[in-house]
Amino acid sequence: MVGARGALSDAALLDEAQVDAVVVAVAPPREAEDGVQPRAGTVDATVRYGVDLAELAERAGGRSFRGASGEVVRVDLPRAHAGSATRLPWAGLPPRILLLGVGAGTASDLRRAGAALARASRGLERVVSAATADAGPDGVRAFVEGYLLAAYAQPRQSGSSPSAAESAAEQLVLLTPEDRPDAATPIEAAQRAASATWLVRDLANVPSDVKDPAWFADRAVELADGLGLDTTTRGPAELGAEGFGAILAVGAGSARPPRLVTVTYDPADHGVLAAGADVRHVVVVGKGITYDTGGLSIKPREAMVPMKTDMAGAAVALAVVLGAARARSDRRVTAVLPLAENHVGAASYRPGDVLRTWSGRTVEVANTDAEGRLVLADAIGYAVAELAPDVLVDVATLTGAASLGLGRGHGALFATDDTVAEALEGAALATGERVWRMPLVDDYAGALRSDVADLRHVPVESPGGGSITAALFLREFVGDVPWAHLDVAGPARATADRHEVVAGATGYGARLLLEALDRL
Repeated sequence: MVGARGALSDAALLDEAQVDAVVVAVAPPREAEDGVQPRAGTVDATVRYGVDLAELAERAGGRSFRGASGEVVRVDLPRAHAGSATRLPWAGLPPRILLLGVGAGTASDLRRAGAALARASRGLERVVSAATADAGPDGVRAFVEGYLLAAYAQPRQSGSSPSAAESAAEQLVLLTPEDRPDAATPIEAAQRAASATWLVRDLANVPSDVKDPAWFADRAVELADGLGLDTTTRGPAELGAEGFGAILAVGAGSARPPRLVTVTYDPADHGVLAAGADVRHVVVVGKGITYDTGGLSIKPREAMVPMKTDMAGAAVALAVVLGAARARSDRRVTAVLPLAENHVGAASYRPGDVLRTWSGRTVEVANTDAEGRLVLADAIGYAVAELAPDVLVDVATLTGAASLGLGRGHGALFATDDTVAEALEGAALATGERVWRMPLVDDYAGALRSDVADLRHVPVESPGGGSITAALFLREFVGDVPWAHLDVAGPARATADRHEVVAGATGYGARLLLEALDRL
């Protein structure tokens, strides 16, 4: 739990016995200064208690602690023996101080500092922090987001919860000065954003023996019903009757058949806008491959291990529509979730097959391990024709080429509309979920020609730029709707904790798209 408390003296907080630690924000030394410096607004322990914080930092962290964002040093304060007449200068302080580096105090610095605090406070119950006492609303939000994102613990299939020693502090209290606006608003915004990310992580981390298309569809409907949203679920019969040939083909090899789920939040239905008001409609399509063996073009074993997260795009789309409802957005938002398991079986689709997509366009299959763009083709074609979006965004763990080119720190952004691209780039800067805009190279479009169908979904002779040709294939189904494609194959998964990112499914994209809604 995170809360704010302002106007009270520091002593009133620090003298409460239940406080386990106080956090002091420390900045790198400025020119002509010797050693790290407590930032403005931190507890003035030097004056009140006779504790030299700079000296403590040097003793505890040595010269390696410079106050850079995300650095943290824990200082356990000695206590006098029972019955001793000696009063130590820090007797009024909690048993430990956490010296927290906040760098220059930018939003990015504070997000990293919050994440570092979450890890440093494991095993504690109540922590009081003055780290954001001189920060504005954006800084408070970033700090709380970092704390909550790094505090995430992956659910265990054993059914046991993480021990107290593995969990971040149960309560984080932020000190706020009297002359600053109420911190509740940025804290609530941070909690909504972190909740969306946690949902994506939770869904993506569920093992695929549990998480099949039907399970995901039921979970999406359950969450949407809890917020009063409109939902539609199509099973195999409806998909066949309505012509979703690509989704059915991808899911044909599995004993667990595909689904297509739509979830819609309409602000007019929730009293945010008057009925009949002009509302911008944002549609988010998310790739939902609940497990990917590669099909007949089977993957190596090592490449299959993380494939339970190949539905991260669908989880992001679901989190965005739920987040929009919780925030009472004035945008109409629809999530379209094509869900299938790409397996090997007697009915598996084959290289060389020709599929008829929902739009009527035919596609020659070249590689059954490029299944994501096929289910997206059906879902995008349907969304454009039936949902009348003002803006369409798709999110997918689509190509290894994107992660090879950009690593795990950036999503690959493609867009047909500069305004949409700028909105997403601005949201990426605000949330720290970074993107890099990639070109839609028209010269490469010829590589998608087929001799037996309208399109070939993987080039015969690749010109390189695998993420580009995949995006060009999806563009064929977009029409004239302003569209952006986020290939998140790199940042959707992590092998180790780093700042606000945790190992496993990262939840990348949920905060980015929620932030982008008002900009689109």
